[in-house]
Parts: sequence; structure tokens; C-alpha cells
Amino acid sequence: MLKLPSFSARTIAIGYGIVTLLVLAMFAGPLWFAWHTNIAQVRTELIRSDTHRLANLFTRNGPFALAAAIDSQVFGTNDGVRKIMLFMAPNGVKLAGNLPTWPAGVPDQDGLCSVTIQVDDEPRRIELMRVTLPGGYRLLVASNLNRFDELEHLFLYGLLGCAVAVLAGAALGGVLIRRALLARVQSISQTTAAIIEGKLSRRLVEPSDGDELQLLTQTVNRMLDQIEHLVTGVQDVSNAIAHDLRTPLSELRARLEELSVARPPDEETFAEIDAAINDVDRVMGIFNALLRLAEIDSGSRRNGFVAVDLAELCAEVAEFYVPVAELKEITLTFAPHGRLHAVGDPVLLAQALGNLVENALKYAPERGVIAISAHRVQQETLEIVVADNGPGIAEHERERVVERFYRGDISRGTPGVGLGLSVVSAVARLHGGSLALADNAPGLRATLRIESHAGALAAGSEIA
Repeated sequence: MLKLPSFSARTIAIGYGIVTLLVLAMFAGPLWFAWHTNIAQVRTELIRSDTHRLANLFTRNGPFALAAAIDSQVFGTNDGVRKIMLFMAPNGVKLAGNLPTWPAGVPDQDGLCSVTIQVDDEPRRIELMRVTLPGGYRLLVASNLNRFDELEHLFLYGLLGCAVAVLAGAALGGVLIRRALLARVQSISQTTAAIIEGKLSRRLVEPSDGDELQLLTQTVNRMLDQIEHLVTGVQDVSNAIAHDLRTPLSELRARLEELSVARPPDEETFAEIDAAINDVDRVMGIFNALLRLAEIDSGSRRNGFVAVDLAELCAEVAEFYVPVAELKEITLTFAPHGRLHAVGDPVLLAQALGNLVENALKYAPERGVIAISAHRVQQETLEIVVADNGPGIAEHERERVVERFYRGDISRGTPGVGLGLSVVSAVARLHGGSLALADNAPGLRATLRIESHAGALAAGSEIA
């Protein structure tokens, strides 16, 4: 299998040089072909022109004048242009020219031909024009050998200069690209090293010129924001767990120690055992809530998504909590609106709605009112609303109450560990929705929003 080269400044520079040389070759190849074709045509025209001129000279002035003119051209200085000519008498005697004998391979008919002759002791194939003059005289006129040598040399030197310039530009570009990349990599390395040392607030410096690395930098910074949020959340949760477990465990130990030392009567002993069981239940409740949150966050519960009738589910939850509401003389009502079929986990949805109702029952005043309603706001979106007339939640705390173990000022004196709304929010996210808290004037209005088919799509992807 062909292995692609690694991505580096050196690879970019080499690739740039190769591509540029290929482009230069694609440009120079046709140009060189056109050049040679045009030169061949020009040489042919020059041969024809010289031959016609010499033939006219023979017609006007005779063979001696033609011989003198040929010797003057081929043996004179004549601006350094080399010509090959041969003038033969009818009896085969050489009259003028710079060829020793009549070349072999020249056809008997007049016209253009290509033959190989010795030029400067080297064989060279040239183009000749053969002409038979009146009286049986024969004339050979060859192409000018060095008329276009200087232009050809200039052309080749130009191509060579372009190739050298391309390679030099590629090398310089590679050095500049390497320096630029190393500068960026050094900045990223310093930032990540600081993050590894525990400075989670450090972020990559975003380039101001809007280059291709800006999007990558923004993505990495968003990732670092999420990592910092998760790490901070884990620290907060750990602290909260330690704080919330310390109280029931301390009480449990104190009760057991007192029982061990005091040895009270059976009735008092059993009362202390019941209180110890309550402390253990509180600890188990914390861990059960955390396990439910971990299970929800992992998405494994999507495998259990089924068709759910939210109206029926809300009615069952409301009916379950009616006796508790009657004990506090609280009016608990439920009003569904239309068909409310969705796809989701009925157990989690019932638990989330139960947590909202329990919060409302906990803080609603005696003879208060709790209203549960469910309706469809869009084709794919359903809402379950639990509204009460209790003290509500301050606006600045509404975003924080869904955090794990967070307890507001009003709830500090009431039972609980601060995980109820966290579970509700996690269930909403699992079903493609969210939990929104608003003022009910007075009281709190909690809205559990879910997508009726988002869960089905997610479940299908998990199962697949």
C-alpha cells in the first residue's frame, strides 16, 4: 500500500518545488516544441531563399560568378554565420563550397532532403536543398548551422534560471513555513504545558489575521472550556459528596458508639437502630442518585426507549402524589392538552416528573396550589409544566440549581442532597430537550421540554 508522506514544512516545500517544476515543464514543453517547429520552418525558408538567389546569380552571370559568391560566403567572415554549400561542374569536379565531395544519400531529384554529413569531424544530420542548374551544374545549399544557436542558448538558460528560482523559492518558503509553524507549535506547547501543571484557565492565543488555524484554535479553546468545566464539576461534586456524606455517617457512628457504650433498654436501642437505618438510607439515596445520573449521562438508557403516552404518564404521577398533597392541604391538578405520544424511557420520565412534583410539594405553602399540565408546542416538541405558588427560586440561582449537590438559600433547612433537579435536567437532555425554570408570580414554573422523536432516532443509532 502506498504510504503518503508526512505533513511537515519540509514536505510542503518539496511538494511545492515539485509541483512548480511540473508546471514549468508543462509550460516549457509545448513552447520548446513550437520553437523547434518554427525554427525548422524558418530554416527551410532561408534555404529556399538562398538557393533561389544563387540560381538567379548563375543565370545572370554564369558559373564563375556563382563559384566566387559561394566561396565568399562559406570561407569569409560573414558575421560568424556558418553555411554549408557545394557547387559541382557537370563532370563532377568541385567548383566551390566547403564540402569535399558530393554527400552520399542525396537523392537524384531536385528538392529538400535530409542527410548525415561530417561537420567538425562529427556526424550531423542537416537539411539540404539540391538544385540542378542549366548545363548540368549541380548546387547544394544547407541550412545555417549556428544562426539560432544564441537564441536557443538564451531559451535554455532562461528555463534553467526559472528552475533555480523555483527551487530557491521552495527552499525559502519551506524555511518561512517551518518558522511560522514552529512558532505556533511553541505557543500551543507552552499553553498545554501550563494546563498540565494545573492552570486550567490558560487558553490558546487566537490568531488575529483569521487564518486556517483560527478555527482549530477556537475548537481547542472550546474543548479546554469543557474540560475545565468538567474538572471543576468533578471537584465540586467530590467536595459536595464528602460534605453530604459526612453528616449522616457521623450521626450513624455516634449512635452506634452510644449504643455500644450506654447499652440502653431495648425500646431505646430499637429507636436508635431505626435512626441509623435512616442515616444509611440517606447515604444510599445519594449513591443511587449519582448512579442514575451516570447511567443517564452515558446514554445507555436509550436502548430502553419505547412509545410513551405522556398524558397517561402525567395522570399516573399526579394520582400517586395526590394523597401526599391532601395531607398538606395542597390542591394538586393535572390538565392534558391533545394527543401527547412520544418515544422515550417511561421510568425516567416518571421519575423526572416525580422530582418536580416533590420539589413543589416540599416548598408549596399549606392550602397551596400545584398545577401539572402537558401540551405540544411544536410538531416534534412536547412540554410538561409543574407550577406552584411557593417561594420560588431567585433568578440568579435558576441556572445553578440544576448543578449536582447545589442547594439554594431557601432549601438549606429542608431534607435533600441537591440532586433532584440534576436528574430532571439529565433526563431532559437524554430525550433531546431541556429543563427551564421561570417565575410563576408567585412560585416556580418548571418546564420539562422533550423532543417526541429525537429519542427514537438516538435509540436507533445506539442499537445499531
